[in-house]
Amino acid sequence: MGGIASKNQLRMSFLRWALVTVPLVLLLGFASGRSVPAGDQNGWYVALVKPALTPPGWVFPVAWSLLYILIGVALAVVLNARGARSRGLAVALFAVQLALNLAWTPVFFGAHRIGLALALLAVLLVTAIATTLVFGRIRPLAAWLMLPYLIWVSFAGMLTLGIQRLNPDAQALVPGAHTSQML
Repeated sequence: MGGIASKNQLRMSFLRWALVTVPLVLLLGFASGRSVPAGDQNGWYVALVKPALTPPGWVFPVAWSLLYILIGVALAVVLNARGARSRGLAVALFAVQLALNLAWTPVFFGAHRIGLALALLAVLLVTAIATTLVFGRIRPLAAWLMLPYLIWVSFAGMLTLGIQRLNPDAQALVPGAHTSQML
């Protein structure tokens, strides 16, 4: 059985990857979002002065869910590209940028470290751009699927920068959150 795979076999292989990557990325994103009180459930965040472009609170979980689905599919596309050069690098970069992404919520909402959260977003954006470029060399579709994520991470950076500028003493507003919201 050393022959070339049929289109149906390739499609099924992709679907198997997607059935793992999409729920996994969604689950990790959910766990990060629930690791500390976030959004309107966080007294510190509610007390902050926010930039005018800050969307309503319900937008964030909807946007992140859609973005996690897209990047999970992008990862599945790359994982399905067996034998592709740079596939290992692409997956490693994806893992690094996802870890940075998942660290942001506890840093911002839990530790109230806006400056550190902003630095984390900058490194995340650079790593996500690198991931997207490597994804694009393997499968252009995977890079296109990453594009909304890059735009949203950039927007999150602008919001975080705006919050930092509008709230120079933000860390002192309310004590840090140390309780998990997982249940």
